[in-house]
Amino acid sequence: MAKNTKTIAAGIAAALAILAGALAWTSSSGDDRATEAGRGHDDAAASGAARLATQQPGSAPAASGASGALRPALTVTTTTPRRESWPVTVAANGSVAAWQEIVVGSEVSGLQLVEVRVNVGDRVRRGQLLARLSADTVQAERAQIRAALAEAEATLADANANAARAQRLDRSGAISAQQIEQYRTAAQTARARVAAQRARLQAQELRLSNTRIVAPDDGIVSSRSATMGAIVQPGAELFRLIRGARLEWRAEVPGADLPRVKPGHRVVLTSADGTTIEGRVRVVAPTVDPQTRMGLVYVDLPQPGSARAGMFARGTIELGESPARTIPQSALALRDGFAYVFRVGPGDKVVQTKVSVGRRDGDRVEIVDGLDGPDGDVRIVDSGVGFLVDGDLVRIVERAPS
Repeated sequence: MAKNTKTIAAGIAAALAILAGALAWTSSSGDDRATEAGRGHDDAAASGAARLATQQPGSAPAASGASGALRPALTVTTTTPRRESWPVTVAANGSVAAWQEIVVGSEVSGLQLVEVRVNVGDRVRRGQLLARLSADTVQAERAQIRAALAEAEATLADANANAARAQRLDRSGAISAQQIEQYRTAAQTARARVAAQRARLQAQELRLSNTRIVAPDDGIVSSRSATMGAIVQPGAELFRLIRGARLEWRAEVPGADLPRVKPGHRVVLTSADGTTIEGRVRVVAPTVDPQTRMGLVYVDLPQPGSARAGMFARGTIELGESPARTIPQSALALRDGFAYVFRVGPGDKVVQTKVSVGRRDGDRVEIVDGLDGPDGDVRIVDSGVGFLVDGDLVRIVERAPS
């Protein structure tokens, strides 16, 4: 019995030893796996940081694995300069104004305005009735003058008859020479009175016609100060017309550019609402303002469109054409007040190059100086230039067809 008890105890002790060994081995294996997982996580983070660093714009290329090869900082497309014929222009600002303005007023005074037939914006024709003054007083005065004329004509007829009878009696001696001379003088005086009355009647007829205020030429009514019932005065403005509905642009051009502008040059204006208006230079002012050093250029606008007198407009005067070396606007980088492009050098490394720009046309820019060499040999980056620095390695791809 004792022997069996010892045997059971020994078996239990052995089982406990085996169990303790298994537990110790499991704990050691778990620690090793955790350590390896932590190392893998750290390696992945370091690798991701390295990749992020290589992708940051302007960062230095990073080494790739054990090979030491540089990674491109950016994937770009390239372009080459292009030769084009561009217009030579002079930029100017100015106001749109009427070619000529007509001030319409009354030539008679003391008459009441009884009718106004037009308003601002109306187109009128030469001779069209604009307004009418009261003509009752003028017509009454004309009737008086006509009566006075008839009386003067009757007196003239009597004087002429007396002078003719005296002339027949001159040789008979029945009448003295003094009386004959008096009859002749009376006839001349009566004739002068008739002429005076006729002149008064003509003046009154003219005054009567001036009670009808008409347009002196074709045009558009730009302002109206005529009010019905008002008593007008001679010379007072009643209407203002834009003669022929014709507008012009009065451009202010720097004195240095003024000699290059000639009559007939084409002009392109941009109005306040963004529409484009074409015109032609009509005349160039012979003087320059001594204060602003600007001269006026008068530009005819045959089709003014949405332009209105008094409106401000910007425009360009085309002086001709000249060759230009151009690149896309997207290839230009502006930094610290200067313009740069990135030339692609050996090994696809970019070289930051300072350039001077000139004219602009749409999405292209003229390069005046800074790009040496034939156009076909000059490769420049035309996309993503804002993310590059001098010496960056780039990966060049072909531009997708548009």
